[in-house]
Amino acid sequence: MKTATDWSNVHPLVSPANILCVGLGWFPTNPGGLDRYVYELTHHLALAGDRVELAGVGLPPADPTAPIHLHNLANPDSSTWKRLWTARANFSTRLDTQLDAINLHFALYGLPLLGQLPDDVPVTFTFHGPWALESKREGAKWLSYQFKHWVEQRVFQRCDRFLVLSQAFGTILHKEFRIPWDQIHVIPGGVDTTRFQPTLSRSAARAQLGWQGDRKILFTPRRLVHRMGIDRLLTAVAAIKSSVPEVWLAIAGKGALREALEQQAQALGLEHHVQFLGFLPDEQLPIAYQAADLTIMPSQSLEGFGLVLLESLACGTPALCTPVGGMPEVIAPFNQSLITESTEAGALAERLRDLLLCPGELPDRETCRNYAVTHFNWYKIAQDVRKILLL
Repeated sequence: MKTATDWSNVHPLVSPANILCVGLGWFPTNPGGLDRYVYELTHHLALAGDRVELAGVGLPPADPTAPIHLHNLANPDSSTWKRLWTARANFSTRLDTQLDAINLHFALYGLPLLGQLPDDVPVTFTFHGPWALESKREGAKWLSYQFKHWVEQRVFQRCDRFLVLSQAFGTILHKEFRIPWDQIHVIPGGVDTTRFQPTLSRSAARAQLGWQGDRKILFTPRRLVHRMGIDRLLTAVAAIKSSVPEVWLAIAGKGALREALEQQAQALGLEHHVQFLGFLPDEQLPIAYQAADLTIMPSQSLEGFGLVLLESLACGTPALCTPVGGMPEVIAPFNQSLITESTEAGALAERLRDLLLCPGELPDRETCRNYAVTHFNWYKIAQDVRKILLL
């Protein structure tokens, strides 16, 4: 399967810029949405002609042949305070390159660097989500929540402007942190349309993964935490299994709730209708999308964008989401029927039953693919981001 990006349409920039990005971890070692976003953004900027430096935690050794310059700040296995202290010390050793723009992506690792950022260089924060509020929703202790909220506020005070992937997260940034709207810029996420593309038939993809060819397959790659809504999705599958007996749900991901969710599935009698795949290697992700009839994002709160939706569509597979956060902003212009009425299990069950029993309502492969390519190609998105960074 083709995985390399086609750079034949990339033209060198007339005036390359020196851009510093401060991320979280390293993709694909950390397969989360933030790390994937930073990886794609920095590589697309660099391969279009900019000099891009990426600082983060747990980055691999610097490679002089790589398109971006890596600067590892700390060991991710160290305690929080040691990571922050080490990050500050290591950042001071970076080459004193004249910067044109600074782009922060995670408040915790921006904090120890604030005193070392040059005053005459614009600082843009890409707001991927409210770190403290997300922790609170997952049951974090009060002191932990307060610390994370303070870190966010302290870092945001230093920033000149903000990027969000959706209007929904722009609203959170404005309401929770009092950021004026004239400092907030909305640019959606992107998808590597070369890596995520329909290269296999559905039957061939299922054969590669060892999935049954005669099932109605639903796929959801999610962290197994409360706000992702996997518990409600299981209830919805149980509600439709009598009318759609061939339904089968593949759940990819790790998290603290796995044991509880497995027990719930067993209690609902879903032994032959659900499989927990655990961590799915990144190279298998495009295959899984192509193997499914439908990808599902049953999120309950704080879903800023929904990169999974783009990946699935780029692979030619329709994606269903709940009306949460920025996901409707992605799906509504494409197909309103792929948004459930609410986040409740009953609404999920109703929409799933309709779509699986009347597959003609689902957009075909070409339609899904064209929408992703036209609106969310990373090359275009990266250049839109670049304009904001260099304002």
